[in-house]
Amino acid sequence: MSISDNTVVTLDFTVTNIDGEVLDTTEDKQPLEYIHGTGYLVSGLEEELEGKEVGDSFNVTLRPDQAYGERDTSLIQSVPGELFDGMEVAEGDTFVAETDDGHRPVTIIEVAEESVTVDGNHPLAGMTLTFNGVVRATRAATAEELEHGHVHGAHDHDEHDGCCDHHH
Repeated sequence: MSISDNTVVTLDFTVTNIDGEVLDTTEDKQPLEYIHGTGYLVSGLEEELEGKEVGDSFNVTLRPDQAYGERDTSLIQSVPGELFDGMEVAEGDTFVAETDDGHRPVTIIEVAEESVTVDGNHPLAGMTLTFNGVVRATRAATAEELEHGHVHGAHDHDEHDGCCDHHH
């Protein structure tokens, strides 16, 4: 079965930056499973995988606009430190913030006496990235998977923090 919309795809991959530094990989981990065509992967990788079959390999370099977008300085904000009362926060910590656009992962980039500076950009925003790997399995998504928007059956929801820990 070739990869098209509503196909459950299982793949192994490695992501590197332009210097060849490994940023993410499924090596020594579970392969990534996702439903093709749902926006789970970055657009450039999803386009590259379209039509591939089990055993096919891929190696694609994506510009920021094909991956996680350019860095947006408006997503870097200083917020009152009192919003974090009772919490221990440090530079590099990540958490999910409630914003006007819904829930968004943010990274703390500076902790000052009265304020905390947060960055709502994806950590890989602004980077040219190379994705390489191999398609391990494909199958049609079930009606339940399509309704829920993610793959069922291959893992326990509790095991992966709500199921979708890769999110690429």
